[in-house]
Amino acid sequence: MTVSRIDAEKIASVLVEGMPYIQRFSNKRIVIKYGGAAMLKNKLRQGFARDIALMKLVGMHPIVIHGGGPQIGAELERKNIETSFYEGYRVTNKATMTVVKKVLGKEINKEIVQLIKSFGGSAESLSWFNSDLIKASKLNEEKLGLVGKVNTVKISEITKLLKKNYIPIISPIGKDNEGNYLNINADLVAGKIASSLKAEKLILLTDVAV
Repeated sequence: MTVSRIDAEKIASVLVEGMPYIQRFSNKRIVIKYGGAAMLKNKLRQGFARDIALMKLVGMHPIVIHGGGPQIGAELERKNIETSFYEGYRVTNKATMTVVKKVLGKEINKEIVQLIKSFGGSAESLSWFNSDLIKASKLNEEKLGLVGKVNTVKISEITKLLKKNYIPIISPIGKDNEGNYLNINADLVAGKIASSLKAEKLILLTDVAV
């Protein structure tokens, strides 16, 4: 990817204006939950990936946890799978969980990794297909099915990538003691990871009130 003179001038201007923040957060771990409209519009997706790559370039250590509710909803509709919500959570049966795994792990996660790489960043997936990062348990099996809450996070999986200078891109899917994959709210995953990592900052990028 080439950068035009105008783009280079814009980047230089941003770096100058952001110098106090760059100095404050240099070598710090920043957990970012990425969701909402920023995931649906191509221009915003590109801008997010560029900003994450830039954060790494200036010495910060971003860790991204992504959502994907609208994309999951669209895929369920396409497959004619009924969906419902209970107390803000998507009721998740086995058919829905199959879609959740595909959309979050195989599509959105990989797209974010590739977008960040296109801006010169080194990103790596941490999802159900390559990691047992999140140990979870069912939140309310009777009402919600395969919806989980975070019990523990295998932080060594994240720090291993950070030491190799990678940006971890994490899907909010956990596994319980019986081997069931569970659909988990990305905000809750981001909060647990931020506290476990003792991150300097937790940023929630969403257009949904929390």
